[in-house]
Parts: sequence; C-alpha cells; structure tokens
Amino acid sequence: QVQLVESGGGLVQAGGSLRLSCAASGRTFSTYAVGWFRQAPGKEREFVVAFNWSGTMTYYADSVKGRVTISRDNAKNTVYLQMNSLKPEDTAVYYCAADRRGGVYIRPDEYDYWGQGTQVTVST
Repeated sequence: QVQLVESGGGLVQAGGSLRLSCAASGRTFSTYAVGWFRQAPGKEREFVVAFNWSGTMTYYADSVKGRVTISRDNAKNTVYLQMNSLKPEDTAVYYCAADRRGGVYIRPDEYDYWGQGTQVTVST
C-alpha cells in the first residue's frame, strides 16, 4: 500500500514557476511508475507527465512539453514536478499518481494510488 501527499501548490503570476512535491509512504515506492495529472473546474482529469520507475522513459503532454520536468529522489521517497513559464490555463488541482507495474502510463485508470491534490492558480 502506498499513500501519496502532494504539496507546493499556490498562487503564482503568469510566467512564474512552481515546484510540486509528491511524498510517498511505502518502502517499494522507488519501483513504482509515477504520473502527474490535473483537473480544472468543470473539466475531466488531464494527463500532464509521467515516467517509469527508473526514470529512463518520460512522456509529456503537448500542452506542457518544454515547460515542466518530472524527477524523483528515492532517498526521500518523493517525486517532483517543476513547472516553469506558467500560464493561466495551467490553473487546476494537480494530482500525483503511482502504479506498482513501473511502466509509463497516461490514463488515470492505469494508476492504483492517488494523492489528494494541490491547487495551482496562475494569475494574469
């Protein structure tokens, strides 16, 4: 069983940066695939970025490519989402998700574990 807790969200001006964290419990988290998703009011949950357990394969949504980076620190059982050049359309609740299979997955239903989400608001 893995529990995920996101943090790092907040209010930022357009063009600014934020780094989100996803802290996990569980000794085997380093072998899990991890993805970030977001959901804006009235919209479906949207894929942002994901990587496999080793970090050797990463997949980005076109809407964020070149502006976000995913990374992990296994010693801290934490995955990070660095977001730069933020736009108002990036405003959403951001969720991290994990799956024990360890591959790269872009659909929400492919993930077993979810955090509670952290709000990101980008102002003009």
